[in-house]
Amino acid sequence: MNFDHLQAIAFVQKLAWTLKDAHHDYDDVEVAVFPPFTDLRSVQTLVQADKLELKYGGQDVSTHMSGAFTGEISASFLKQLDCDYVIVGHSERRYRHVESDETIAAKAKAARDGGLVPLICVGETAKDLERHEPSAVPANQLRGALIDFKPGDDFVVAYEPVWAIGAGSPATPEQAQNVASVLRTVVRQAVGEETAAKTRILYGGSVKSDNIVGFMKSPDVDGVLVGGASLDVDEFAAIVRYKKHATY
Repeated sequence: MNFDHLQAIAFVQKLAWTLKDAHHDYDDVEVAVFPPFTDLRSVQTLVQADKLELKYGGQDVSTHMSGAFTGEISASFLKQLDCDYVIVGHSERRYRHVESDETIAAKAKAARDGGLVPLICVGETAKDLERHEPSAVPANQLRGALIDFKPGDDFVVAYEPVWAIGAGSPATPEQAQNVASVLRTVVRQAVGEETAAKTRILYGGSVKSDNIVGFMKSPDVDGVLVGGASLDVDEFAAIVRYKKHATY
């Protein structure tokens, strides 16, 4: 819950200018922003008027398409604003709003049925790690979220270790890779090898410009879901441009 619509316009403009000055290749590294609902129309207008190559999406979506559900936002509303993506099951929704795996599965289905690409978040708390082996909780969460999905469906998966978010202590690249590998196996089992191969799996948890390269070297980590660091344009742009300072 950051930035009103005027702040969002200024942020997106500066981000686009910064990446343009750096000659960023959007085909090589896709960039998407997820502003609050009240900002989406302003971001849409700016992106389309200036022909920016940024993608954008909603932070959450209703399980319903319309009706007496005061305060909720449907996938069709987001699609009318030309959103590409919507976040489903973010850790803050799971743990602060107590959203169940069943609710998140329904939201992912609603997003897909509404023409959006759901960005399905999974992850575990420190207590989960104490009780279960690494990757067990996020794997089960993803299995539940994909129950209504079929081969060829388009979705993105984001691994969010809740114990690392905002803590300044991210998972190691090895930990991220291990979980991402298990998550890809879950996708393979749910919707087949071809879909698993093309599905992007992201890491999210205290991602910064000085640690992203390590994550992106992992074979099953295809990108990152950036939290607090995304509020700083220069830092976010540096994360996007990680290849400029990567050594392999």
